[in-house]
Amino acid sequence: MDTKRLILFIAVSFGILFFWQKWMEKRYPQLNTPPAASAPATATSPAAAAAAAQAETGKLANGARVTVKTDLLTAEIDTNGADLRQVVLNKYGAIDDPAKPFVLLEENGAHTYVAQTGLIGDGLPTHKSVFTTTQASYALAEGQDKIDVRLDAAGPNGVKVAKIYTFKRGSYVVDVRYEIANGGSKPLAAQAYYRLLRDGKAPEGTSTGMFGTHTFTGPAVYTDAGKFQKVDFAKLDKNEAEYQKSAKDGWVAMVQHYFTSAWIASPKDKPSICGDTACSYELKAVPGGLYSAGVVATLPQIAPGATLNKTVELFVGPQETRVLDQIAPGFDLVKDYGIFTIFAKPLFWVLDQIHKVVGNWGWAIILLTILIKALFYPLAATSYRSMARMRKLAPRMEQLKERHGDDKMKFQQAVMEMYKTEKVNPLGGCLPMLVQIPVFIALYWALIAAVELRQAPWALWIHDLSAKDPYFVLPVLMAVTMFIQQQLSPPPPDPMQAKMMKIMPLVFSVFFLFFPAGLVLYYVVNNVLSIAQQWYITRKVENEEKHAKNS
Repeated sequence: MDTKRLILFIAVSFGILFFWQKWMEKRYPQLNTPPAASAPATATSPAAAAAAAQAETGKLANGARVTVKTDLLTAEIDTNGADLRQVVLNKYGAIDDPAKPFVLLEENGAHTYVAQTGLIGDGLPTHKSVFTTTQASYALAEGQDKIDVRLDAAGPNGVKVAKIYTFKRGSYVVDVRYEIANGGSKPLAAQAYYRLLRDGKAPEGTSTGMFGTHTFTGPAVYTDAGKFQKVDFAKLDKNEAEYQKSAKDGWVAMVQHYFTSAWIASPKDKPSICGDTACSYELKAVPGGLYSAGVVATLPQIAPGATLNKTVELFVGPQETRVLDQIAPGFDLVKDYGIFTIFAKPLFWVLDQIHKVVGNWGWAIILLTILIKALFYPLAATSYRSMARMRKLAPRMEQLKERHGDDKMKFQQAVMEMYKTEKVNPLGGCLPMLVQIPVFIALYWALIAAVELRQAPWALWIHDLSAKDPYFVLPVLMAVTMFIQQQLSPPPPDPMQAKMMKIMPLVFSVFFLFFPAGLVLYYVVNNVLSIAQQWYITRKVENEEKHAKNS
């Protein structure tokens, strides 16, 4: 691709990215400070009534802690409410120190992000009730596939309630089961609520600057009828959130860059917990700068002497594509691919397939770049052929410039007449460029959204393909390759335009200083391949014309 069109291509791409970022910032503003505590609880559902007392304080009561360790998770359950108060992802490094595990759910005073459940009914235990347990710590032993953690609470009139967490080997899904034994003399009617409680702070390491990666943080609901519905915190504060509030399927989640937690009402290939009665979905702001995303399910009536078991899946983990696909319908949408999802998903699928073979995401990006380049070879070849012919006209362009002096109008008319005579279309390469823009944007978002690339090394000095190049080697290489491409292309006829073109490689390389190394790696490889392709086609066109003259 000639430099002129390459720069136009990148400029258009940057323009789309820039305005997309601005639109995202406006639509999904991040709240770094808690909003005023006067935000009203908007819902009138039973869940709101049950949770109101706790939510109004904005502070969680603490009891004894039960720790659970599996191969993927290290969790803490508080006996006050039997809530899941902390979840550490053992296989993912912290942002500031990859040697330490990443903490997703936590309650440390500065940040609140927990998973809560409770029952709705007279005297039944809620997330405020005190549970008892017989064991303070659990660990998944060698050869053991799962751990059951049981916490008990007393209900009214002989009702006994147990909340049982089941942690499984190799899984980010935790089964949360209510075991309700009706020891009374009357049938028991109840509802169960499951919610994620989080503050509105942006995740650590999230950049909101012009060149940073702005991603969505907040609650989301998915139902078969309403599909994926993201709601930003600001809309919850203003009571302007719009989403489907009732359905017999779906899930509710708290989404952030790379990671997600979610209550799954209708898991993949399993029956919905809603049964014949629609579940209620509820997103709301609560005092204390917290936000709740929950689902309420009506339980079957429990006869005297009978026991009901109700299990709901809780996902707490990374947005790995292969994991998300197995959780629930539409759950892969928590991985934000932006406006070109239709291109980004298959692009990442191809990248993932390559990674399965080569085992390194950096080499996978390089091979994907080669594949994309091969796919667009015919379009690029058309562009380069056009440029090769225009390059030959450069001397005649100089003659026209000298002939017409400062009369730009006559100069332009003469240039257009020359193009017409030589059957050269200066816009002939625009179509190939426009076709590639969605691919570029899609690849950008595929690389930005891929938790698989988080802290993934390539080679030498690149230890994290999702972060900027620590020594800016790749952006410098990009500037060099752009400069070489510029030398292969004819200079613009206008001197001022020619000067601008000379500094553009430096300007765009400055932009790429702050982009993820994986994306810059793609561009460097793409530029190298483009240089080779342009040099080959230019030489081929020149040889063809020499042969035509000699024949």
